[in-house]
Amino acid sequence: MCDDRTVTRNEPDVDADARALASTLRLRILRLCLDEPMTNREIAARLGRNPATVLHHVRTLADRGFLTAQPVRRGARGSREVPYLATGKSWRTEGGPSSSRILIDTFLEEVALVDPTDVIATRLGLRLDDAGYAELATRLQAVFEDFAARPSTPGGVPYSLFFALHQDVTRQTPPRSAAIGSIDEALSDG
Repeated sequence: MCDDRTVTRNEPDVDADARALASTLRLRILRLCLDEPMTNREIAARLGRNPATVLHHVRTLADRGFLTAQPVRRGARGSREVPYLATGKSWRTEGGPSSSRILIDTFLEEVALVDPTDVIATRLGLRLDDAGYAELATRLQAVFEDFAARPSTPGGVPYSLFFALHQDVTRQTPPRSAAIGSIDEALSDG
């Protein structure tokens, strides 16, 4: 989601940023480094991935300004390690991740690691006119902006928030579901 601080940039920059955010692994790396600097080795261990693979993604995110290197520190065996911290640029990037599908897939990867009883989920069907939709979107955006702007609470519990607002094509008259296919077909396309 964009805010008023978004700077209009040239097309190659926007495209390069969109490509950098078009990966569930990269979005998960950004989340891990949101309020705690982490080294490539630490990120790889948390994600259960090969450090060389993770390093490629970390470098891409750092090159595009989504991660910033912190002061070098010494590792367990005296090796030089560079921790990275998320800059918050993904929140301010024009268009954010290039596909809501990336956000959904990232959410599904992350929530699969959580005990289902620890997830607060809400599903609500509404019927709104244009003014009601605009009001809902504006109020939700204000809540998201407020919490995104708050500094992390030292020692606080980390939470993730996923939200999706979409037209309910199955409730439209006539239903559009036949035109778009089933949810099973949509999920198998990815």
